[in-house]
Amino acid sequence: MKTIISNVAVFREGTLTPASIRVEAGKIKAVLPPNPAPEDVQDADTILDGQRRLLIPGMIDVHIHGAHNRDMMDGTTTSIQAVSRACAETGCTGFLATSVSSSLDDLLAMIRSVKQVVGHEEGARIVGIHLEGPYLNVARKGMQNPQHLRHPNLRELELIFREAEDLIKMVTIAPELPGGIELIHDLLRRNVVVAVAHSDATYEEAQLAFREGATHITHCFNAMPSIHHRAPGLVTAALENDRVSVQAIVDGVHLHPGIVRLMHKIKGPDLMVLTTDALQAMGVGDGDYVFGGHPVTVREGIARLQDGTLASSTVTMNRSLKLSVAFGIPLEDSIRMCSATPASILQLNETGRIEAGFDADLVLLDDNFEVVETFIKGVPYRAALR
Repeated sequence: MKTIISNVAVFREGTLTPASIRVEAGKIKAVLPPNPAPEDVQDADTILDGQRRLLIPGMIDVHIHGAHNRDMMDGTTTSIQAVSRACAETGCTGFLATSVSSSLDDLLAMIRSVKQVVGHEEGARIVGIHLEGPYLNVARKGMQNPQHLRHPNLRELELIFREAEDLIKMVTIAPELPGGIELIHDLLRRNVVVAVAHSDATYEEAQLAFREGATHITHCFNAMPSIHHRAPGLVTAALENDRVSVQAIVDGVHLHPGIVRLMHKIKGPDLMVLTTDALQAMGVGDGDYVFGGHPVTVREGIARLQDGTLASSTVTMNRSLKLSVAFGIPLEDSIRMCSATPASILQLNETGRIEAGFDADLVLLDDNFEVVETFIKGVPYRAALR
């Protein structure tokens, strides 16, 4: 299949440039002028007019729990597919299916359902699994169910990886727990990104975790100690460490715009990732839900437990991109934080850029950052539905 996506705007060497994209066999074959020469299009099967809209690399969500009234912990392929479709509809071409702390049986059921869907996704591709827990600190549990929080257990972890095989790409832990450093070593041996959150780690404990191989912070500033000038804590250790990347939930609720700008100023677009941390209310709206075993109420798009604790978000990747720009982050940097940077963190070496040889995972956006079309390996998602 040979496709030309013509008359679009893309970032090239730091400048928004008119261009056309030639796609062959799911890959970007060439970046061409906006009105390609006849010889470049004569053998194309399809020519799509982008009408001068913005074309960006497909966004990658490294942290999403659910969407469209479906929770990935349901343990069903129906729920995984619902999230896959919701991601594609909102400009996300790849995602990490993300767990919450649960019983071992429920976690294994979730992993089995993900395995059945991989390679058969109806929308965005599953690029791996993100385990958020269960080895988290009850003192910073957030919405995590304290009944299922426990200390690191390498024998249990072996059972989990035996079921998941090589699908687990990221694990969020509290490294200060007994056995936390040994857990980091075990995860690194498995080539997994070790992330930190739901942690009460001191500055010194966090720096030890980073020295031992942790390299990522899940929903930075949330479910961890605040910065104090005499107890700088985990966040300060992460912000000053040039090896550590950070997630930002840019929904206008989890982080003040000034904090988003501060994170960007310190980390830059190559060490900062936009993510949704969305629950099943994404794409549905206000109402009452059950998430992680807790009753959750969503009002005006904000999800909270009964005690007022924030419980994930309802933001989408395209809205997170829009808000990032509205908060003052340059458009090119915001795009990188949604695509190239998560691809780099996950070692997806042929994804996240509009360059020859890269996957044709692309998103066409209008002036309001609404998704006009999502291309997954060069195939238009909306057209595929018709």
